[in-house]
Amino acid sequence: MVSWYEMKKKKCFQYTGALVLGMHDALVELSGIIAGLTFAIEDRRIIIMTGAIAAVAASLSMAAANYQAQRADNNPCAGMAAFYTGVMYVATSAMLIFPFTIIPNRFWALATMALFAVLIIFGFNCAMGYATRQPFMKRFIEMLTICMGVSIASFAIGLAAKYFMGVTI
Repeated sequence: MVSWYEMKKKKCFQYTGALVLGMHDALVELSGIIAGLTFAIEDRRIIIMTGAIAAVAASLSMAAANYQAQRADNNPCAGMAAFYTGVMYVATSAMLIFPFTIIPNRFWALATMALFAVLIIFGFNCAMGYATRQPFMKRFIEMLTICMGVSIASFAIGLAAKYFMGVTI
């Protein structure tokens, strides 16, 4: 027989995958967009506006995609999973955009955004490790490595596209 604590614990972690999906996609996708904008555009307000528009559009897309994926798996809580994905995407995006609202130099804001991304990954994995009473450092390093690898690959693809298309800014 399952205890009340075990039932509560299971329900608490029911949407962890949805949270990770929203957070990680925002970290990779939005940090790539913002990094590209930072090198292409001097005006921080345009970087903030474009980042915010991209964040909202992408969060709606991710929420809808997760809803469809959950429905395909016959999950009766597909709507809640989609909601958590979207909310986590927006919250993570807001934290990534925030440095551009307070730091005048766009390159220092970009460096601060990168630091925030590491802190977001660390905080999430620390909280999950505490909640599950499991070591979190391995998951933190794994998630950070994946996020950085995808971001670096995206940046390299952007540089290659700029070079081969002859775009100069």
